[in-house]
Amino acid sequence: MTEMATTEVEHRRGQLAALSIAAVVIVVGVPLWWKTTETYRAWLPVSQIQELAKLELQLSADVEVVFARGTVPPEQQKKMPLTQTQEEDHAVDEDTALKYRYETRYRTATVMEEDALNKPTAAEADLALHMLSESPCGSLVIYVIPESSSQLPLDADVYIGQRRTALLRVVEQMRAAKTLEQLLHHLQPQIKQVLRVMSFSRADITAALSDRVRFHPGSKESVADSMRAFKSSPGYEITFSLLNPDPKSHRLYWDIEGAAQTYIQPLLTKMSPVANFSIDSQTLHYTMLGVNPRYDANRGAYTLNADSLAHVINPVEARLGSNAASSNPVLNFLLYVPDAHHSPLYIQDHHKQEVPSNAFHSPRWGGIMVYNVDGYYGPEAEFPVDININMAKVMGVFLAQLRLLLGVQSSPPPTGFLVAPCGSAGLADWELDRLMWSRSVENIATATTTITSLAQLLDQIGNIVINDNIAEQVSSAVASLQLAVAELEAGNLGFALQFSKEAIMASEKAFFDPSLLHLLYFPDDQKFAIYIPLFLPMCVPILLSLLKIASEARQKRREKQAKKD
Repeated sequence: MTEMATTEVEHRRGQLAALSIAAVVIVVGVPLWWKTTETYRAWLPVSQIQELAKLELQLSADVEVVFARGTVPPEQQKKMPLTQTQEEDHAVDEDTALKYRYETRYRTATVMEEDALNKPTAAEADLALHMLSESPCGSLVIYVIPESSSQLPLDADVYIGQRRTALLRVVEQMRAAKTLEQLLHHLQPQIKQVLRVMSFSRADITAALSDRVRFHPGSKESVADSMRAFKSSPGYEITFSLLNPDPKSHRLYWDIEGAAQTYIQPLLTKMSPVANFSIDSQTLHYTMLGVNPRYDANRGAYTLNADSLAHVINPVEARLGSNAASSNPVLNFLLYVPDAHHSPLYIQDHHKQEVPSNAFHSPRWGGIMVYNVDGYYGPEAEFPVDININMAKVMGVFLAQLRLLLGVQSSPPPTGFLVAPCGSAGLADWELDRLMWSRSVENIATATTTITSLAQLLDQIGNIVINDNIAEQVSSAVASLQLAVAELEAGNLGFALQFSKEAIMASEKAFFDPSLLHLLYFPDDQKFAIYIPLFLPMCVPILLSLLKIASEARQKRREKQAKKD
């Protein structure tokens, strides 16, 4: 009897031990293991990111139309100032919609503006009007001048200055208008033409959305300029290289520092709201173009045809080197001086005609200019010959190429338009505004695409860790995007560009964070392969004990039931 009691106690103790171990494993062990091995994922503003996936932008510009003396009948002047708002919808695709809003204010010229408009030339009038007041970034002022004005030539009806002003001559239809409404009706077509030249246009904004929107074949021409220009970036590296393949014959001297300060730096200073720029230079000896020019006996010169220009860049690029310390795009400008045995050397276009600048540019890479020096010395000269390069001629070509590569549009003006030269800065104020409109939209489109792609990636792959710094960058990008969209709608172009730059930097920093690499984490099958050898030896005895206890409990229940019966 005592032995049976002892055995029963031991058996009972074993059951309690098994139940205790199972309870500890289930209540403490499993939650602790689950908590210590779970993937940390910081909170992300998913709902706000989903709202940004459907992009709706409104571009607002303020336009002021000022009537000079003699352009509006006196009885109609009492109806001014007058404000009109025009809106135009542009559905790019199902997820991208644009709205263009122009708020136009009509008024008569002040006494000081009349004095400025009486200057003998349009350029002097433009400067005098600028001295009176400076128009805000993104806005335009159009001055309507009498038909008899001598400031414009007879074949020009519109003068576009270096600032944000334009002079518009009254044409015959406007002069025949009897009411202010008729005058404004006849004036609208010319105002729209001025806006297409000096402000944002459908083609510019559509091209800026190239990262987000897939274009149809019919719209390829409208994005030709954007395919040539570099993509928007917080900074750019500009490198000037002098290639001297024959230093034994030519000893070249170029004042690249002074030339860059004189011709290039004013443009970069004016474009500082768009991006940061750095300039460096180098001289490479014994560097050939990699393409053998052909000798043209009729011209007595060597030529490079348009088909061979594509093969010039790769051999030269291998020797240019790169700035590994910077991730900014590099704009390369190469000045090539042919050796004495291949001089003179001229570049030909597709029609076999010599290119006047003797230069060409490669989209999103840079430009190359061939500089012939055979005319600097005679056949009896002693080598090496000292040659000072005409930097004004060289920088004029490089400046034009730089404008194209940075996205400054240079399409020909409409008939009857006279556009003033851009001046010493290399860039007119309204050209800068057009570029800022395009860059703001491009930055917003790129940042929204990046941030929505990141959100989809993190949603699809659940075992990627989302650290607090990544969540902070994502939240910062979303906030900057919302501010950029709001500033565009309000017409504050400068603030919109600044917030869009912050958005694209934060979004790319989050997207390319090294901790988001999926290869750093084990897939589920590898996790099972690791945990099964660890948990199986411990779980099997516990499970068997629990099954045995359950079986004994059922057996006792049956015995009790049988006794009752």
